[in-house]
Amino acid sequence: MPKFPMLKWLGLSLLAVIIDQLSKLWVAHSMQLYQSINIMPFLNLTYVHNTGAAFSFLSEAGGWQRWFFAALAIGIGTVIAVWLSRLKVQETFLAVALSLVLGGAIGNLIDRLAYGYVIDFLDVYIPSWHWPAFNVADSAITLGVVLMLLESFGVSKEKS
Repeated sequence: MPKFPMLKWLGLSLLAVIIDQLSKLWVAHSMQLYQSINIMPFLNLTYVHNTGAAFSFLSEAGGWQRWFFAALAIGIGTVIAVWLSRLKVQETFLAVALSLVLGGAIGNLIDRLAYGYVIDFLDVYIPSWHWPAFNVADSAITLGVVLMLLESFGVSKEKS
C-alpha cells in the first residue's frame, strides 16, 4: 500500500486546474474584455478581469493585493496538500472536497501570478440582479467547501 494513498486525489485537483485554465484561455482569446454573450435566460458569458478576491474584494487596493492573495493561496494550498496527504483511506468524501478547493485555489493563483488578475466569465443573474462574475476555479472551491460542510455534519458517514 502506498505511504500516502490520498495523494491520488491530486489528480482531481489537476483536472480542476486544467478545465479552469482551458476555459479562461478560450474566453480570453475568443471574447473582448467586458463582452457579454447570453447563453440562457439566467446565464451570460461575460469576460472580466478581477484584481481582487471573491466579489471583487480589495479590487481597487492599488496592486498590493495581487501578492497578498497569491501568498494566501500558496499558504492555504500547502496546508490543504499536507491535510490531504494525512487523510485515512476511508476519508474519500473529505479528500474530494479538499482536492476541489486545492485545484480551484491553484487555478486562480496561476492567473494572479501570470496576469495580475483573475479571469472571470460566468455571469448568473435573475432579471436585473447579477451575481458577481466567477469562473471554474471559483466553482471548484465553492463545491469543495460545500462538501466539507456536508462532511462536517456527517453526510459522508455510514449508517450503523
